[in-house]
Amino acid sequence: MRDGALGREYFGGETIIQQGETGDCMYVVQSGSVEVVQKVNGGEQRLAILETGDFFGEMALFEREVRSATVRALVDARILKVDKKTLLRRIKEDPLLAVNLLETMSGRIRELNAGLARAGVESE
Repeated sequence: MRDGALGREYFGGETIIQQGETGDCMYVVQSGSVEVVQKVNGGEQRLAILETGDFFGEMALFEREVRSATVRALVDARILKVDKKTLLRRIKEDPLLAVNLLETMSGRIRELNAGLARAGVESE
């Protein structure tokens, strides 16, 4: 891990957030790519690969729950950490940011529901 002027650089394979940890911020991928994995039956299941412009960890800004997945750099990646105060200030400056955030989160929920349907699991 190397600190930079904007964001922090993580080496390929390095963990950025760990499933089960408490979080209070979200992250934006500025360069490179990361993988989102979740512990399942003693192993790991890849949930997503995120690239430049994608974000993760946003649930920590809205819930007081532990991280639901681990995120680690697939290759060297520059990651910007964003706390709730900063996000709210940016949304006040540019309300379209909130719309984009909600669109992305809605798409993720839709994908999750489709995956549950394919697996034969009922969702509320």
